[in-house]
Order: sequence, then C-alpha cells, then structure tokens
Amino acid sequence: MKRLIGVLIAVTMAVSAGFEAVDADRLVQMRDKGVPVIDIRTPGEWESRGVIEGAKLMMFFDSRGKAHPQEWLQKLRQIVKSEKDPFIIYCAHANRSKTVGRWLSQKMGYEKVYELAGGIEYGWIDKGKKVERLKK
Repeated sequence: MKRLIGVLIAVTMAVSAGFEAVDADRLVQMRDKGVPVIDIRTPGEWESRGVIEGAKLMMFFDSRGKAHPQEWLQKLRQIVKSEKDPFIIYCAHANRSKTVGRWLSQKMGYEKVYELAGGIEYGWIDKGKKVERLKK
C-alpha cells in the first residue's frame, strides 16, 4: 500500500512538473530578470483592460474559443528558444492560461511554464498593479 501511495505521489508530481502559478510580485521579479511574459487574451481584452508592461501579445483562443495551436507555437518559438527556457502566460482569470499551460508542459514538453495566478483581473489589477493601455 505504501508503495502504491508513493507511485501515485510521483505520478502526480510528474504531471504537474513544468507548470506552476506565480503571483504578481514573482511575475515582476521574473520579468525583470528577462523571463518573457505572454498575454494570450484577445485583442478586445487587451484594449479594454490593458496589458502588463512588456508582455508579448499572442492570442491563443479567438473570441469564439477557436485556437490555432500550431500557428501559436511557431510564434512562441520566436520568443522561447528552447523547451527548457522559462516563460509566463496569462489571460483574464487564469482559466485559459491553465489550459494552455498544462498543454504546453504535458503535451508539448515545455519544462518551465508559469501562469499568473488569478489572471490579469484577480492576480494583477485587483492587487493594485498597473497596466499599459494600448494606443489606437
């Protein structure tokens, strides 16, 4: 029984390895050290709520919920050169970033995927952090 529990713990850790949530302060620390920050929301969301300073704007799901993962991965590879390099993704409330982050770490082999806990709404704006407004 102990062996089975140990195996289950190891499997659980392996599944979550490579994907982790970070708070706003840690995002700032990582960004300031050169870790790319990627906003996966839609252009309408960027315009209405603003973006985190320095974030790369790379919509993953369109306004209808459709994704083009291979095209998105090509863009990601221009920013993140190796599956071993860290990067942070975020969306509005962390629902899409959880989905994308797990896919990147579990299916695509990225080892250091981070997401902003709570997304830009709860994990950034509600914490008093500033956003940049896009110029029209």
